[in-house]
Amino acid sequence: MKAWKYSLVFASIALLRASSDPAMAQNLEPAALAHPSSDSWPTYHGDYSGKRHSKLNQITPGNVGSLTLAWAFQTNQNAPIKSTPLLVDGILYFTVPDNIWAVDARSGHALWHYNKPTDEGLHIGHRGVAMYKGWLYYLTPDSHLISLNAKDGTIRWDVVVADVKKGYWTTMAPLVVRNHVIIGVSGDFDNLAGYLRSIDPETGGTQWQWDSTPPAGTPNSTTGGMTWMTGTYDPELNLLYWGTGNPTPVLNGKPRPGDNLYTCAIVALNPDTGKLTWAFSASPHDTHDWDAVETPILVDGDFHGKPHKMVMQASRNGYFFVLDRTNGKSLLTSTFGPVNWSLGVDKEGRPIPNPAKEPAPDGRLIAPDEGGMTNYRAPSFDPTTGLFIVDAHPSYSIYFAKAADGIYGWAGADYGLWGKGVIEAIDYQTGKLRWTHEVGDGGSGAGVLTTASGLTFTGDAHGSVLALATKDGRTLWHSGMGSPMVSSPIAYELDGRQFVMTSSGGVLFAWTLPQTERNAVAKH
Repeated sequence: MKAWKYSLVFASIALLRASSDPAMAQNLEPAALAHPSSDSWPTYHGDYSGKRHSKLNQITPGNVGSLTLAWAFQTNQNAPIKSTPLLVDGILYFTVPDNIWAVDARSGHALWHYNKPTDEGLHIGHRGVAMYKGWLYYLTPDSHLISLNAKDGTIRWDVVVADVKKGYWTTMAPLVVRNHVIIGVSGDFDNLAGYLRSIDPETGGTQWQWDSTPPAGTPNSTTGGMTWMTGTYDPELNLLYWGTGNPTPVLNGKPRPGDNLYTCAIVALNPDTGKLTWAFSASPHDTHDWDAVETPILVDGDFHGKPHKMVMQASRNGYFFVLDRTNGKSLLTSTFGPVNWSLGVDKEGRPIPNPAKEPAPDGRLIAPDEGGMTNYRAPSFDPTTGLFIVDAHPSYSIYFAKAADGIYGWAGADYGLWGKGVIEAIDYQTGKLRWTHEVGDGGSGAGVLTTASGLTFTGDAHGSVLALATKDGRTLWHSGMGSPMVSSPIAYELDGRQFVMTSSGGVLFAWTLPQTERNAVAKH
């Protein structure tokens, strides 16, 4: 078979238990995404809110020390798993660049494998797939959106969603909202505008497109604003919430005066029309490469004694934001680590950039560094404790402007001086840190999952998966996996058995309790 053709590798269905028949029932109605069942994880974040909080409670602080490995799946790929698996009808779907696997969630046996090597686009990582009815939706490194049959991985259609020749690529997991497949794009060149696009799940046709910046060449304007991480959705308000990337040129703000709307922002869009409802600038006129694509988590609850529909983000620039998600108005802005690049916060809750902290030929000491106080790794919100838990990265670096690099492109450099990984629990009412748990020099890259039983699952910089007590951050259990986790854990329950799923390198791990422990929980 020629290398440019895709291949489908099938494991024997006979390996599966006859009672399961997981390959026969693959279907996900869009209405089910609003209220996922405990035996599913049907979207990148698990549900539309982005909280990554599981209601499962079989694994508890009291028995998590008995957690054991149920199975492990080896991809045999050099690329690490950065995707969040989908779980639908007992089957897990997950990716690395150029590859999709369908795996039995009970046993870890492979059902099918899709592989189509691509030479173009950036193979920096891949976040996963989305599902609509019996179809999967996968963005390729060279900016195609492919619809595949969930039962066997065969292709239904393949459409181009960005021009790889111009420098776009795609890595994100799409988001399905009713009959819309929402996709975002990546790209670092100065002539590229970020956008969100809604695709018809049946035909692959474009329904609408929202551009985060004006076309390249618009005077006194910027490009950039990439949309490379999956957003969230409020069915009641019928609004999408999405984070956008940094403006370009990256470190040189002189050719693009002003706040550079709508880059480094949280935006709210109508999913049926793509019309902008409101926008909030997390980093006005960014000159440090601090995109605001981090998960906008949706929380309904009291804020200072009054009920609010909120959206929260721990942003790469070191600020934690709580907004009223009906109108984008600020409720709280605070820092969650060392931040020295701003002059404070304006009356709208936006950081005020300090011009003296822009990159300069003789260097500027900046906190945080270019990697940010956090990044793509997913946070979690625990509604019982009111804690927003995030894998943070307190850090310092020196930013330079370099005349030899010109005024466009990167237009300078960032040299990291120091940084460490810390799991932080932020009280959303005050913005204060309730507790911290260090996970190693340099940081881990792992996301966070909380559960209703009071557990927080994440990873450290040394290749271990951790179970912490959500109330105070104490380590309750850990296990070595071989290399640091760069994905976000998920949880699911099948046949009365709760699993927690993590990854390390190219290996997927499913953890569960021994039968004796499960029986003890059932008796109580």
